Amino acid sequence: MTSPLARIESHPQEAKRLIGIDYEQFLALVSLAEKCHLEKRAEIERNKTRIIAPGGGRKPEISSKEGICLCLIYLRQKPIFEILGLLFDISKTKANDTFNYWVEILREVLPASQIEEVEKDSKKYQNLRKILGEYELIVDSAEQAIERPMDYQNQKQYYSSKKKCTL
Repeated sequence: MTSPLARIESHPQEAKRLIGIDYEQFLALVSLAEKCHLEKRAEIERNKTRIIAPGGGRKPEISSKEGICLCLIYLRQKPIFEILGLLFDISKTKANDTFNYWVEILREVLPASQIEEVEKDSKKYQNLRKILGEYELIVDSAEQAIERPMDYQNQKQYYSSKKKCTL
């Protein structure tokens, strides 16, 4: 089975479909994320009490480029971690750990949404809500489970008989 990263590198025109961004954008993102990753590792090394010599210990199972690719594939396609593990030839636990590590770095590297930027300032938040309320927004998302309402009529509104659960 071909690794998703190998597929993207051999067919750069398919990057947008697989990970949601162009190949050039992917390379730029990898560069920024690796820089942040190295800074994070250097900070850990400065504060660490070293028992094992530098360079010792287990080597990473996947490269940082593969880790970022794994993260982007998860965000774009939403496969289960067992499938991600199969795609990248690692365990599902390692896929989960890799995703959680790189998503934090990507949150630092990439700009926040407008809502996230102003949510702590209530006045700016209300102004942004007013501005956004003037537009019609389209959201493409899958069905997501919600907390079951207490009122029976509200329960009926959110019940999916097809999936036998509340949405």
